[in-house]
Formats: sequence, structure tokens, C-alpha cells
Amino acid sequence: MTTALTSHPTDATTGSAAAAGLSRRGFLTSSVASAAAGALAGAGLNLATPASARAQTTLSPDAALHAMMEGNKRFVEGRMTSFNDDLKMLKAKTVGKQEPFAALLSCADSRVPVELAFDQTIGHLFVTRVAGNVASSEIIASLEYGVAVLGTKAIMVLGHANCGAVKASIDAKAVPGQISALYRYIRPAVDQAGKDLDAAIKANAKIQAALLRDSSPVIADAIKQKQLTVVAAFYDLASGKVSLLA
Repeated sequence: MTTALTSHPTDATTGSAAAAGLSRRGFLTSSVASAAAGALAGAGLNLATPASARAQTTLSPDAALHAMMEGNKRFVEGRMTSFNDDLKMLKAKTVGKQEPFAALLSCADSRVPVELAFDQTIGHLFVTRVAGNVASSEIIASLEYGVAVLGTKAIMVLGHANCGAVKASIDAKAVPGQISALYRYIRPAVDQAGKDLDAAIKANAKIQAALLRDSSPVIADAIKQKQLTVVAAFYDLASGKVSLLA
């Protein structure tokens, strides 16, 4: 998301930054958890038993994350293997079902080619994308589906260099349409990192990952049972390298 955003400040910049961050976090945690739980309950899923996922990937959470990072290494080094698989065969194998081993929450930015960046083919990654890689209720519900039904073993929240959504949240200016709806999700990272864009992007990825871990009973239970890992990472546009964030 790279559109320049201009005009007058919104109310996102008013009040105590610390208090605003806490109140936003509390509100998001409760509302996101209930909305996501409702979405899955409406689909007839048993939220209390994500271990009963129908997909049967044999990878452990650590192995799933390792596979992603090894794929990114191949991508950076220009020795990708995913294109060796025949497209028709891949479609034939995945048309009836999907068994992704990992899920991602990525920014909608067109410069972040998720499957390519991890050298993965059709059916391997369950990808959710939204500007600013924010954990909205719809995104959390989607990732819960990935865990509870598809059996994904790793979730990565992937921020990226020069993120326009984070920059817009730092500037906090009036924008057309509903773009400013993103601000409330990203503002805690801006409160934490200030106007340092890279620092705010990385803080945002870590905050959204923590929100996934804390607000979703499905994800939290899978982590507790050592069936899932949730991490934050940063994608460098220039090199293509993905770095895990502590």
C-alpha cells in the first residue's frame, strides 16, 4: 500500500498514547475473539478441539517454520525449486482439498510475493492479506480456520520494508474512504516506535502476532498443546530476505 495520504489529523493522535494503546488492545482482544469464535461456531467447528484438524501434515511447528525459512533462503539465492512441479499435477492434487503446512498474515502490498518468497507451490501456504498485516476479526477467523480445520503448524505475521499503511498511521492524516480504519490496529506500534518507520513496521508485526496468540482461544490452545507456533517476521523489499523478529 503506497498511496500518499494527505489532509488534516484524525483523533488517532489525541489522548495518552499509553492509555490509548491499552484501551485499544483490550477492545480488540475481546471483540476480535468473540467475532472470530462466532464465525467458526457458525460454520459448525468445535473451537475447543483444534487438535482434531482434518488435515494430516506430519510436520512439527518448528519443522514448518524451518521449511518456510529454507524456502526463503532459496528465493534469495535464486535457486528456487517450486517451479519444478507441474502446474497441472498440482491443480489435480489440490482441487478437492488443501493441506497447507503454514499460514501467513501478510500486507496486501503487491511487492510482497508470499508464495515466491518462501519458494512454496500451490496448496502449501494458507495466506491472508490485508494492508498493514493487521489482525482484524475477519483475519483471525480465517487463521483459526487454517489451524482448526486445515492443521497448519506455523503462523507468520509478515511485515515489510516501506509499508505504506504503517507510514499512513504515523502521519495520521485524513484520507478518503475507509483507509483510516486501519489506523486503530497499527497505532499501538506507532505509540511504541514513534516516527521511525522500520521500527514501527517491526513493532506492528510483533504486536499483531501477540494479538493472534492472546485473543484467539483456538490459536492459544494449539500453541499450548505444542501443535502451533506463531512468529513475527520482516521482509526486505531490496534483498527478498525474511528475518524473524524476536
